[in-house]
Amino acid sequence: MELQVRSGESLVLLGPSGVGKSTLLRLLAGLEEPAGGELRVGSGSTGGGGHSYAVVFQKPLLYPWLTVRENVALGGRFRALRGRVDARHVDGLLDHFGIAELADSRPDQISGGQAQRVAVVRAAATRPEILLLDEPFSALDPVTRADSQRWLVGVTADLGVTTVMVTHDVDEALVVGSRIALLGSSGRVQQEWTNPSHGTTDSDPALRESILAAYRTA
Repeated sequence: MELQVRSGESLVLLGPSGVGKSTLLRLLAGLEEPAGGELRVGSGSTGGGGHSYAVVFQKPLLYPWLTVRENVALGGRFRALRGRVDARHVDGLLDHFGIAELADSRPDQISGGQAQRVAVVRAAATRPEILLLDEPFSALDPVTRADSQRWLVGVTADLGVTTVMVTHDVDEALVVGSRIALLGSSGRVQQEWTNPSHGTTDSDPALRESILAAYRTA
């Protein structure tokens, strides 16, 4: 499989369960080693070539004994990230992305949608060059999920970060992705689409139908 992720874009990896979307994301994050082939980032080779990554999983994985502010600042505790995360930066992100009022709350005091937004901002706090998201809104109700998708597009645009997101939901892909790549049952990219209307709910009906038709045979 050959797949290129362009700097600054929001690429969505779309496909049914079991085709290897999450595995590919883990390979990009350096959490797994490829059994074959080669992974390059910029001019680097497998392992990232010095580029910084942050990953957001399906569950927010917040520490229950820490406040929202403390969870977002968590990256600063790691030696490799200490210069990237500071109190002013954390408070600025909380305010800028609309969750400052949650700063002193603990995870059991906020909703699932709020918790997942905190997880995204925690990832952003490390100032990554590449943000990887593994179906981060799949457990949310439809209304909260749609709102969170649009919020995510605004966050990634403001940060100017390259984003790769995994989903099996065509409509979510159309909101989040500036480019959409469909993985088929073979684990290979079957088709790709450019999506000029990402970030809105006004997707091109012809584009949506084209993606749905390809998805049904993936």
